[in-house]
Amino acid sequence: MAQLVHLCEQHTAKLKIAKVLLFAGVALYLVFCFTPLRLHYDTIRYFAIKDCIELGCPPDSDAAKDFFPFGYTAFLLFFSKMGILNSFSIVVTNALYLFGGLVFLYKIFEKKISPVFLFVFVLFNWLFIKFVAHPLSEMQYLFLSMACIYYFHKFTQSKKVAFLLLSVLLSWLALQTRTVGISLVAGIGLGFLWEFRNGMLLFLKKNKILVATVTIAAVASVIFFAKELGIKHYLGVFTTHLENTSFLTIWAWHFTEWGEVLMNMPSGKPIEKIPMQLGSKLFIIVGIVFFIWFCYSFFIKKNSIPFFIKAYLFFYFLIIFTWPFADPRFWVPVIPIMVVAVLQSSFEKMRAMKIASSLFLVFYILMGALSAAFMIYSSFNKEFLAKTQANGVYRKEYETHFFGKTIPDSTTTIKKDSTNFINVSIVDLLKRHD
Repeated sequence: MAQLVHLCEQHTAKLKIAKVLLFAGVALYLVFCFTPLRLHYDTIRYFAIKDCIELGCPPDSDAAKDFFPFGYTAFLLFFSKMGILNSFSIVVTNALYLFGGLVFLYKIFEKKISPVFLFVFVLFNWLFIKFVAHPLSEMQYLFLSMACIYYFHKFTQSKKVAFLLLSVLLSWLALQTRTVGISLVAGIGLGFLWEFRNGMLLFLKKNKILVATVTIAAVASVIFFAKELGIKHYLGVFTTHLENTSFLTIWAWHFTEWGEVLMNMPSGKPIEKIPMQLGSKLFIIVGIVFFIWFCYSFFIKKNSIPFFIKAYLFFYFLIIFTWPFADPRFWVPVIPIMVVAVLQSSFEKMRAMKIASSLFLVFYILMGALSAAFMIYSSFNKEFLAKTQANGVYRKEYETHFFGKTIPDSTTTIKKDSTNFINVSIVDLLKRHD
């Protein structure tokens, strides 16, 4: 009895600390809203596509032929038409997307996890601290995908068609925002079949020819519209890059990203500082261990995760782990779900594990706080931002915009892939939208 009371007191103390951290996190994200426009290679492409639609461009230009889905460009275009397309409004919207997505996710697991811990883990993750301040599609996709799985969950509970239709609409919007949204479509599709598996099997037995015809027609439609759906482009990119990159290298990249997620820090500086490539190996090992533990806890061990969410993450993992590019932001849309799995696991059965988990939490929050401090410092120190944003690639353009320095050519040529280049006036972009 005394031990139970002690555990309750410890939980209450942790909850109080978590609430303080939550308020601090919310305050930090409010400060992030005042950052200058943070340029990223993909950000420039989005703005170029937006300008192409809004202002016009040659049909053979890079922006006109860009394969990016239309969803996030539509958001930028809407804000442009409203006259509010600037860094402040973009970051505010990103923050609202993030908080809204977390609310949708929590509602699925209400009374099974603590909303305070869910928010704290996500808000203090360095990837969210970084990318909430960038004009990129991650937060919009996160919101749409979390809303989709929430309403599909409501459908599985109530069987109301309105919830199903809403989840289908949201999955389509998510797909229009990020192509990886095909994993969400596949997840809820498989979830629907699983929910009505008995009836589906009976229907299949009675209507084999109809089911076969519909399946063939669906596959044929995907093949016929492969170009419009961007499938041809992605298969071309995948094939081209796979010729020079082995799957072992690709997996090493993505396990490194998992290490970055768990250790709550980018791997660049540690890898540079630690000799004999030990830093690189450390992140890969941590990532592999975390991945194995997560897959066991999420897919195998008994938990309250609905089947369709497991299906969604399975397809998401399958796509990203075969994608021949390295970028930790690939995992931003599913990190909140990963946090839910962590929160449903107990680390207090063994004293050593309990101590280790407590030390890890301190380290995790500390790394998040350092990331937030870096974000705030760079937001209010324009000279520092010019040097560090995107590793200083746009330093001259930022300095021209901030301090009036002149550069010979205000048009920056950005390499898109091995054969294509996109020419964008970075200075003009900053002038219009910063």
